[in-house]
Amino acid sequence: MTVHFIGAGPGAADLITVRGLSLLRRCPVVLYAGSLVSEALVAESLADARRIDTASLTLEAIIALMAEAHARGEDVARLHSGDPSLYGAIAEQKRRLDAHAIPYTITPGVPAFAAAAAALATELTLPEISQTVILTRTAVRTAPMPPGEDLVTLGQSRATLVVHLSINNLAAVVGDLTPLYGAECPVAVVYRASWPEERIVRGTLATIRDQVKTLGLTRSAVIMVGAVLGHKNFPDSRLYAPDHSHCLRAAHTPCSL
Repeated sequence: MTVHFIGAGPGAADLITVRGLSLLRRCPVVLYAGSLVSEALVAESLADARRIDTASLTLEAIIALMAEAHARGEDVARLHSGDPSLYGAIAEQKRRLDAHAIPYTITPGVPAFAAAAAALATELTLPEISQTVILTRTAVRTAPMPPGEDLVTLGQSRATLVVHLSINNLAAVVGDLTPLYGAECPVAVVYRASWPEERIVRGTLATIRDQVKTLGLTRSAVIMVGAVLGHKNFPDSRLYAPDHSHCLRAAHTPCSL
């Protein structure tokens, strides 16, 4: 028996990996957070699968369900929104499974920030504009941020920032970043990326708070901050330049017309 931690993707039922879907379709027990995982995706499991919404359960109750399945010799599909490696809360589950000698696997998924970037039709790294993406969050009701990982410190890089789990802390995000990025720095907020109710709000550090407040967005949103969101005059990548060579292509001299 194995517990399979599966990245369920950002929301749309067809944004799960082939491997993840294959595992889901053969596990007799399915554990998922109903507020974050699409019911259409859960419906892809076996018709007689035991499907349990864990949104209201404690960690110990979830582990108990896994242990019970283990005792019955049943595989478990543990669906996590996005990709399990990012704010997936799987580390503490793994620790307890190790203590129970229950085996597990991890299948990656499409993270919310990637779905948000796709919705914006935006590349988060542009030549000579930004080559670094920082994935972070702020402390609201969750654990405090470790020393040196506050927005004021991270923002000094002026890299593309992707701020998770912080829409209710937007005033602090704007306050911390405006002195570093400037009031006119582009900002995008993507609410429930890839879901049918997806909403995109584009603005600047000066305007975004009022825009989001007007729409009443209070959860399930990704905040993106950086020059790449509004920059159109950037140089082409050198990757495809005729005079750029690499192990798969020799440099070419441009033909004269």
